[in-house]
Amino acid sequence: MNPVVRTLLSRVGGYVGACLLVVFFALPLLWLVLTPFTPNPTYRASLSGVTLDNFRALVDNPQVWPSIRNSLVLAGGSALLVVALAALAAYALSRVRVPGRDQLLYALLLLSSIVTGTAAMVPLFLMLFQLGLIDRQVGVVLVLTGGLLPAAVFMLKDFVDSVPRSYEESARVFGAKPNQVLRHVVLPVIRPGMATVGVWALVQVWGNFLVPYVLLANPSKQPAAVVMYTFYDAGGQPDFALISTFALVYSVPVVLLYLVVNRRYGFAFQGGIKG
Repeated sequence: MNPVVRTLLSRVGGYVGACLLVVFFALPLLWLVLTPFTPNPTYRASLSGVTLDNFRALVDNPQVWPSIRNSLVLAGGSALLVVALAALAAYALSRVRVPGRDQLLYALLLLSSIVTGTAAMVPLFLMLFQLGLIDRQVGVVLVLTGGLLPAAVFMLKDFVDSVPRSYEESARVFGAKPNQVLRHVVLPVIRPGMATVGVWALVQVWGNFLVPYVLLANPSKQPAAVVMYTFYDAGGQPDFALISTFALVYSVPVVLLYLVVNRRYGFAFQGGIKG
């Protein structure tokens, strides 16, 4: 076969494959956008008409807005704790030379990846029961924060490593104390990394189902990720109108936050100082 024809066919095949992948991943998004406005929604993505009745039914549902408020509390509290604690830990690990520092960090990251989900829920439940934190949102925030911290420290440490030590030495020459060096020199430089980790942590908590489902017994305290699973009728059939509309509304805050932070800082998983 002619090399030119072979190259042309390979390129055409690559483009066709890429188009098929785009269509495959775009179909769920198409369903999410179209179905809330469909009079009789099903599992198929189609727009046989335009209506806002699904949104009216969603507004009339007494569980929706309290659950979104609970999601904001859990996700916001966990993200703030993760960013604050990860920044302090990343700075300490980057600047203080401790024997086995890198091995400890990789071990924590590995353990946090292995001991997750159902494998960790029994000891976590027993620990929170002894502390009196069952059915309390602060207990859920602490559990989610602890699960996200190792990966957050791992990501932020790279940003802290990129901060030249000369910046800190110059600040100390002018009499800055360690907490002032951290607050006025290091944290402003790694702010893009903190924003990245904050959005990542918020998204992880925003869609978490297992932890709040197990640790929160009161339905009024459960987040939207748990309440969404109650939109089924007595026969176990899903209510597509409520599920699709709620899924669209539920995804808007995270998308908006991503766009705002990305516009302000951009997203990168490595330090941002360039020589």
